[in-house]
Amino acid sequence: MKNKLSKLGPGLLFAGTAIGVSHLVQSTRAGADFGWGLLWALILVNFFKYPFFQYGPRFTIATKKSLLDGYMELGKGYLRAYFFLNIGTMFTIQTAVTIVSAGLASQVFGISDNLVYWSVAITLICTLILWLGKYATLDRIVKWVVLILTATTVIAVGLASFKNITPLPLTQIFPKETSLIFLIAFMGWMPAPMDISVWHSLWTIEKNKESASNLTMKESLFDFNVGYWVTLILGVCFMGLGAFVMFGTGTEFSDKGGVFAAQLIELYTSTLGNGVYLIIAIAALATMFSTTITTLDASPRAMSKTIELLYPKRNKNDYKMWLLILAGGTVFIFTFLLPEMGLLIRIATVLSFITAPFYAFLNFKLVLSNQMPEEYKPSKRLKILSVLGLVFLTSFALGYLLIL
Repeated sequence: MKNKLSKLGPGLLFAGTAIGVSHLVQSTRAGADFGWGLLWALILVNFFKYPFFQYGPRFTIATKKSLLDGYMELGKGYLRAYFFLNIGTMFTIQTAVTIVSAGLASQVFGISDNLVYWSVAITLICTLILWLGKYATLDRIVKWVVLILTATTVIAVGLASFKNITPLPLTQIFPKETSLIFLIAFMGWMPAPMDISVWHSLWTIEKNKESASNLTMKESLFDFNVGYWVTLILGVCFMGLGAFVMFGTGTEFSDKGGVFAAQLIELYTSTLGNGVYLIIAIAALATMFSTTITTLDASPRAMSKTIELLYPKRNKNDYKMWLLILAGGTVFIFTFLLPEMGLLIRIATVLSFITAPFYAFLNFKLVLSNQMPEEYKPSKRLKILSVLGLVFLTSFALGYLLIL
């Protein structure tokens, strides 16, 4: 067991990245607004996205290459498309996760309720940690954060269910009109944007560099499955917290970061008691901090690798340059575009959803290509699930575009 735990890393980084805005914000809001009515969407999108996320570590372990290397071999146009899509989303994704972290920090420390100050401070701290510590520091931090949050959230939702005296209907619903935008955003970032499969493959390579021995396929898939199914379980738990505590009360979550953070912490303390306020607040902040630092690490890592592949003659690692670009762009948005944050986040989440079929198709194409050793190609069952997943993701994306 000790050996298995030491092999965990990229999968928990995946979980640490996923259990952020999609869980703390959107799953909780889904429960508060619809009860268990969107449980079908949460389960289906996790189920149908599973193979495409799994193909990240599967491809990397089998070939010793990242998904970006694979995209390049499929055709330079695919890699260029990835580059421009990533440019279009990385700043808004980073801003979205950091602003939630800032709201929680303002609640925990109470020094200031100015979210711009907190956002800039968190961005600078994360940048400094990554500049000095890189992957090894990231790996150690996130393991503990995911463990703490999982334990407290499962306990909280269990107590909330016992305290709830009004049975919640399990009737599933399909939102219409304005609520449809929320459904698309909810599924777009649940459990995470599809391009995180690229990040996972890059983290797998870094894990092998840090380890005395390379991960085997079995170890890597075990690591991935632990991280992936933890995100699903916690997604259900956060939906349950929102449903048990807020559904039918007439109370709605605020769009303001500081107010939302206070409401989020109240979900825990109303079930576990005020005595654990500080513990829960710190756990929630640690969770969003882990999401903030993993996203701040991943996009520069991906962009640096992309430039390296597109322009091999440069022979230079641009990770730190892209780290500064992302940090600087995020601070710019906080300073000048904070009133438009709601719009920016909706654009990012919707874009993540409608581009999901693109990444799913590329990942599926890669693991079936001649780049992949025959013995590591997906099983027949996984191939069938992949085809169904492509149909599901494409149908929803096209349906959304048609009703715009």
